[in-house]
Amino acid sequence: MELDFTQAHVVSEWAHDRPLVCCRFDPLGRYVVCGAEDKGVHRFAMADGAKTSFTGGHDSWVMALAFSKDGNYVMTGGAEGRLVWWEAAAEAPQPARSIDGHKGWIRSMDLSPDGTLLATAGNDLIVRLWNAADGTLVRELAGHERHIYCTAFHPNGQFLMSGDLMGTLKQWNVATGEVVREFDASALHNYNGGQQVDFGGVRGIAVSPDSKYVAAGGLHKASNPLGSVHEPLVQLFDWETQEVVKSQIAEGIARGVIWRLRYLPDGTTLMGACGGADGGFLLFWNAEGEKDVHRFQLPNLLRDMDLHADGIHVATAHYDRNVRVTRLAAKGE
Repeated sequence: MELDFTQAHVVSEWAHDRPLVCCRFDPLGRYVVCGAEDKGVHRFAMADGAKTSFTGGHDSWVMALAFSKDGNYVMTGGAEGRLVWWEAAAEAPQPARSIDGHKGWIRSMDLSPDGTLLATAGNDLIVRLWNAADGTLVRELAGHERHIYCTAFHPNGQFLMSGDLMGTLKQWNVATGEVVREFDASALHNYNGGQQVDFGGVRGIAVSPDSKYVAAGGLHKASNPLGSVHEPLVQLFDWETQEVVKSQIAEGIARGVIWRLRYLPDGTTLMGACGGADGGFLLFWNAEGEKDVHRFQLPNLLRDMDLHADGIHVATAHYDRNVRVTRLAAKGE
């Protein structure tokens, strides 16, 4: 199916009572689940927006989410470092399993393509691989020197990518835990000597379905980090040569930063979730150009995005306490 993302439009909007931090669709398309600036996990039914809150698992904000491949469980990561498994469709969900997974924030979670491994990462500088079925620790991947912001499995499942504050993008061998290569995404990092802060980093990763490209997203032009003066940037690498083939930009989005990247089903279009001073944006690039080919503006600052299994619907988690579902129209609609 060919999409016409220029006809994107919001089809659903559901409110919570605290700002939202992250969101994911379940693989079966029944729900969108969100983490918020509270201790709960919040499930919204796609059919009618009915909300169910999962409580009792975390002592802080829920920062990251992932679903088991069959959709039976949702795994959540909190700012206190805890991993929790929940029955995704339970009427009154309770923690099914709880693990102290990291010291400090869990910033990222990703499930392997075959559904067997859960990757987590955060402020303790370690990537951990867990057995998704029973929560046992499989392997620790050590080597990052600064906070790890995101992880993404390669489509073949043999590799895991992880990106950090300094713009270091590592490729790991999942079977051995060894670093295979490093990609230089330092264009996404900024050091301000006057303010004495490191700022930016790799905030989103996506590997193209044909494995030709790996994209790393974040920000650049950070002339005043503490004042949030910057614009969004994606570094598009050739997978084989590791060279940057495009610096993909979206000019004029003040305070813009890429929070997540996903390829659309046809594999030719990269979609980025961007938060900015004027609200949130879904940005679209193709591999041939540097400038975005379309931007869809949302009414409030967004912090996360997910693409539905149908390839048409996009969920976004917003600071104004709403989760929104946007539909990317099919050609000819």
